[in-house]
Amino acid sequence: MVVGDFPVEVDTLVVGAGPGGYVAAIRAAQMGQKVTIADKGDLGGVCLNVGCIPSKALISAAHRYENANHSDDMGITAENVSVDFSKVQKWKSGVVHKLTSGVEGLLKANKVDIVKGEVYFVDQNTAKIMDEKNSQTYKFNNCIIATGSRPIELKPFPYSDRVLDSTGALNLSEIPEKLVVIGGGYIGSELGTAYANFGTEVTVLEGTDDILGGFDKSMTSIVKRRLKKKGVNVITNAMAQGVEEKKDGVTVKYEVKGKEETVDADYVLVTVGRRPNTDELGLEQAGVELTDKGLIKIDKQCRTNVSNIYAIGDIVEGPPLAHKASYEGKIAAEAISGEASEIDYMGIPAVAFTDPELASVGYTEDAAKEDGYDVKVAKFPYAANGRALSLNDTDGFVQLVTRKEDGLVIGGQVAGANASDVIAEIGLAIEAGMTAEDISLTIHAHPTLGEMTMEASEVALGMPIHVPK
Repeated sequence: MVVGDFPVEVDTLVVGAGPGGYVAAIRAAQMGQKVTIADKGDLGGVCLNVGCIPSKALISAAHRYENANHSDDMGITAENVSVDFSKVQKWKSGVVHKLTSGVEGLLKANKVDIVKGEVYFVDQNTAKIMDEKNSQTYKFNNCIIATGSRPIELKPFPYSDRVLDSTGALNLSEIPEKLVVIGGGYIGSELGTAYANFGTEVTVLEGTDDILGGFDKSMTSIVKRRLKKKGVNVITNAMAQGVEEKKDGVTVKYEVKGKEETVDADYVLVTVGRRPNTDELGLEQAGVELTDKGLIKIDKQCRTNVSNIYAIGDIVEGPPLAHKASYEGKIAAEAISGEASEIDYMGIPAVAFTDPELASVGYTEDAAKEDGYDVKVAKFPYAANGRALSLNDTDGFVQLVTRKEDGLVIGGQVAGANASDVIAEIGLAIEAGMTAEDISLTIHAHPTLGEMTMEASEVALGMPIHVPK
C-alpha cells in the first residue's frame, strides 16, 4: 500500500544547517515562527565539521609543537618533542563533536524541527526533502537558503588520495614530509603554516604577485618573513599546470616566468577558491535568479527576487565567511518577522589565522581614498607593547583609519599575535560610530594586547605616549 505524501506545513523552512542556517533558524524561532531546518550533511556545515573549527584546532596544536621546540631564548628547552598525530586528530574531532552536538541542543531548545535530507524546490512555496528511502513534501510561507559552498576543483588536479582539498588536508593520518599548496589565500596559507609548524617542508604556489590577497602588503610582508623562517618556499606568479601521481607521492608541474618547473611532495593541497552550492536545488522551479557565477541575487534584507525566499552566506555576493553568514541569517529571520533589519557589511572583519594572525575591518587606507574620504592612518607597533614583549611575539602593528575632519573610525587593521581578538574592538568602534577620541578615553587594562588600540587612537590624535610623536 502506498502512503500519500501529505505536505508538512511550516512558517519558515531553512535549507542548510551551517553557521548561517542554524543561526537563522534559531533567530526565526525566537521571533515566533514555526521552523524546520534541513541539511543532507552534519549540523554545523562546513565551518564546524571540516572548516573553521577543525582547522583552528590543528593550527593550535601545531603552535604548541613549534613553541615546545623553539623557546630557548626564554630559557626553555625540550628534548625529543614528538607528535602523536593520531591523537592530535582525535582531539580535533572531539572539539568538533562538542560544537556540533551543541548546535543540535540549541536547535531543539528553540523547538526547531531538524530534518536530514536533500532539498529540491517544487515551486516558491513548496519543496521536497529526500533521503535514501523517503521523500516528504513541505509547504512553507518563507524560506531561507543557506547551502554554503564547496572547494573548486581544478581540471588538471582531480581530487584523489594524494591531491587534496581542505577537508582532505585536515584529515590526514600522517604529517607529510613534503607538501605543495596551490593557492596562497587564507585557507592555503593557514594550513600551509600549520603543517610547516609540524615540520613539513612546504611549497606554496600562488598565481598572483602576492599571497593573502585582500590584506595590505604591509601585513602580508610580516607573514612572508615568518614563513621564510619556517622554511616555507613561497613562489608567486606561478601557474600550476598538472600533477603526476605516484604510489607514495606526487610531482607537481608549474610555470613561472615562462619556464616550466616541477616539485615533488607527499601530497598537494588545492585551495583556489570555493563554488556556491546552488546547482542542485531546483531553484529554477521556484523562479530564483542567479548571477553568472551561480550566486543568488539578494536585496538589503537578504530577500531574493522571489519575495518569500531569502538567501544568505556563501551563496550570495561577498567573502565566504562564517560570521558573515550568521549575521545575514539574523537579518533574514528578522526581515521575515517584519523587522526593518538590513545588511551593512562595514563592520564585518576578515581574519587569517596565519603566523602571525592578520585581521581587517572596515576601510583600508586605499579603499577609503578610492571612495573619496580624506583619512588619517595611525599605527602602533607590537614591539612597543609590554604584553607582546612578555609573549615574546613582537612582530606586527595595530592600525586605525580615521576620517580627518572629525576623527571618526572607519577602518582598522591588525597584524600580530591574537589579531583575531584585537580586531573586535575596532569593529565595535565602527558599528557604534566612535571617534579616535572615544577610544583614547576608554581605559584599557595593562598589560594587554588590547591597549594597542588605545595607543593607536592617541597616535591618530597626535598625542602618543609610548611612541615618539
